[in-house]
Amino acid sequence: MIPPAFDYVRPTGLDEAVRTLADAGEEAKVLAGGQSLLPLLRLRLAFPELVVDIGRIPGLRGVREDGDVLAIGALTTHHEVVHDPLVRRYAGLLAQATETVADPAVRHRGTLGGSLAHADPAGDLPAVALALDAELVAVGPGGRRTIPARDFFTDYLQTVLAPDELLVEVRVPKREGWGYRYEKFHRVAQSWAMVGVAALVRRDDGHIAEARIGLTNMGATPLRAAAAEEALAGAGDPDAVARAAQSAAEGTRPSRDASASPEYRAHLARVLTKRAVLAAAGMG
Repeated sequence: MIPPAFDYVRPTGLDEAVRTLADAGEEAKVLAGGQSLLPLLRLRLAFPELVVDIGRIPGLRGVREDGDVLAIGALTTHHEVVHDPLVRRYAGLLAQATETVADPAVRHRGTLGGSLAHADPAGDLPAVALALDAELVAVGPGGRRTIPARDFFTDYLQTVLAPDELLVEVRVPKREGWGYRYEKFHRVAQSWAMVGVAALVRRDDGHIAEARIGLTNMGATPLRAAAAEEALAGAGDPDAVARAAQSAAEGTRPSRDASASPEYRAHLARVLTKRAVLAAAGMG
């Protein structure tokens, strides 16, 4: 389909972009890599009067160390995230999950910040951000603010970002020494995940000391499997992990659509949690 008509601007600096968004209000949409917005425009699911292209703004791309945190620019592409040595060393779960996003063409254009701001619960990276306890930095007319990932996603395709705010950075705590695994089930290659599980595991003396589990497509927002995380503490063998994984769907509200029923999604969450945790813990 042909997108609806809209005006287009390409700011050259962050301050200019924020002013443009503030003047436009809710009638503007931000274009980063375009892999989320352009399909919405073509399907006429979005009707902006103005598209603000932030792709040329300097300083919003790349990965750097900031003490115990990796600071990743919002315009860093999926391809760059996958191959960055700092990400692979300190946030391997992010690199592994990002490598499953769509196809190489999308990964070369799509951006980490764009995926998180789009807030699709079927997207792979929001659940990973939750599991990693990431923080998201936004800039608006009132300055900068830092938002924990657990507070960032509010509803289907909605976040706490104001219309005049831009996501500029993703801050990920270093998790060197943790095991990790991203598991997802989809009907065909390159499609959205029917369900996905992002697992981080820290072991101590042969047992799981701590687990963090993010769930993809198990509600209107990405979710943490809190009950399963609690049940996994102290698990030291595959049977204990399997028992803990049975609580992975507790507190979730998976949708019903042409792909799956809520009951089937809950089943997938339990199965994939077991697989992901066993792999992350080195028990699989």
